[in-house]
Amino acid sequence: MVILPVDFFHDVLCAWCYALSPRLRRLVDELKNKGIVLEVRHHCFALAPTSDDLVRMFGSKEWAKKEILSHWRAANVNSDEKCIRADLMETRTHDYPFSMPGLIACQAAAKQRGEEAHWDYFDRLQYTHLTECLDITQEEVLIYCAKEIGLDTERFVQNLHDEQTKKAVEADIALAREWGIGAVPALIIAQKWHVSGAQKTERLREIFHHVARERNEQRE
Repeated sequence: MVILPVDFFHDVLCAWCYALSPRLRRLVDELKNKGIVLEVRHHCFALAPTSDDLVRMFGSKEWAKKEILSHWRAANVNSDEKCIRADLMETRTHDYPFSMPGLIACQAAAKQRGEEAHWDYFDRLQYTHLTECLDITQEEVLIYCAKEIGLDTERFVQNLHDEQTKKAVEADIALAREWGIGAVPALIIAQKWHVSGAQKTERLREIFHHVARERNEQRE
């Protein structure tokens, strides 16, 4: 058996992360049966921490939404599920969301059930954002997602407003800078191999097998 730590950096806003996450989940199950255990650790990465950052990057909230939805369409072509609803988001009247509320919520989920809850909540929040196209900066939406994955919502809200939860997000962002990560999705395998972008399942499988063989050879 070979154990491979996999650090998964992602943002709840990121349509490409929405394409990659289910592929990684499937490979966790598949490779376990072949003696390769992927220990996935989740880390927050803020593409647009605040609404002001969206304006700074795109010039206006309206232009930010238009530009970002073009990325949604490209990511949907890449995805296996084809459930990124740029057409629906175009009809929504709320501003395009920013990163921090959703990232803090992911860490609030992790305080209840660790990495498993972080991943489950991240995936559910991305579904809410990219398929249901709801405003994931709103607390009632964040609580709705917590309830959907079976979290204790009262405890979730407490953690959501705990300053230490925000600090956990900030620590992840600092780690991304330390490791030279400038975009997501990003996988760091065994703190050595850096895999960028929403790679296809076949390519990810090749990479994981290659790293596993290398680690086996090092042990011999």
